[in-house]
Amino acid sequence: MEKFMTGLLLGMVGGALLVANSKKTRALVRMSQDEIKEKIDAYIDEKLEGFESEEKKNKKSAQ
Repeated sequence: MEKFMTGLLLGMVGGALLVANSKKTRALVRMSQDEIKEKIDAYIDEKLEGFESEEKKNKKSAQ
């Protein structure tokens, strides 16, 4: 899933560079990219928290 999101983000950046000719369009594309980056960061943080809490549970059950 993370590889897909990274590819999607890179594709968007490449497409934006080809398509964005005006200042307004570039600003809109940047704003959209920032929103997607925030969503991806939140998703990754959520996954990391899940892994950390799972590790804590495993350590407690092992003791």
